[in-house]
Amino acid sequence: MKVLISVDMEGISGIVHPAETNPDRHDYEQGRALMMADANAVIAGVLDVEPTAEVWVADAHGSFRNLLPAELDRRARLVRGKPRSLGMLGGLDEHTDAVLFVGYHARAGSGPAVLAHTMSDAILDVRVAGRSLGEIGLNAAMAGHVGVPVVLLSGDDAACAELSDLVPSAVTVAVKQGIGQAAAVALHPEEARERLHQAAVEAVRARTTVPPLVLAGPLEVEVDLHSPYMVDLATLVPGVSRAEGGRTVTFTATDFAVAYRLVLLLVQLASIKPG
Repeated sequence: MKVLISVDMEGISGIVHPAETNPDRHDYEQGRALMMADANAVIAGVLDVEPTAEVWVADAHGSFRNLLPAELDRRARLVRGKPRSLGMLGGLDEHTDAVLFVGYHARAGSGPAVLAHTMSDAILDVRVAGRSLGEIGLNAAMAGHVGVPVVLLSGDDAACAELSDLVPSAVTVAVKQGIGQAAAVALHPEEARERLHQAAVEAVRARTTVPPLVLAGPLEVEVDLHSPYMVDLATLVPGVSRAEGGRTVTFTATDFAVAYRLVLLLVQLASIKPG
């Protein structure tokens, strides 16, 4: 059995502010320690149920170099660094039996939700077949494309609701209640880790009852970008066109894997500043 644990940072227990998720800010090491502890709690829960499981952990925040290799449970394999073709789902393949999202956050425009955004501040919204999807939906559908269910998510209450809307039978753990973009009522970290451990046990046991999120192609995709300059860059990509309004681009994807990779590319293009 193979399990992939994708670990983001904004939804980690106790984290509420960008300074705790940015390597250049003074609170980052505290946020990093909280991230390590949540990840290890979930790894332990998975292996309590399936002691022989192959557990892969994808560092899925920012640079993808946040989790400290020497401090991760030694029974797991760590996927770190970028670029990589599946972004936050590095390590996913057709041999994966279940995916678990740890420390995830709600999509851009959600609220109240802690540090809500979609991929980067440059992306205002992503709509696939008319449905708004944040990182939760995009990654769940990418896993579903290869037939793998997302069985667990931890984050704030808004992030949990977002996955429950897409995959009602998945297990969710609200480690904090969002009261603003940078404010929450949080569980004590030790309490959060106990709940994460137990939730991982429940999710892995119930994995065969959770269906993959499958969005069949062809798919019409719309991406709202922060500025017209970003739209100008996006339209250099073959198949991507400008929509009315000046900040939206559209494209048709033959399947979800194509849509996912194109969105990742648009995120990278949006980071380029005017010359």
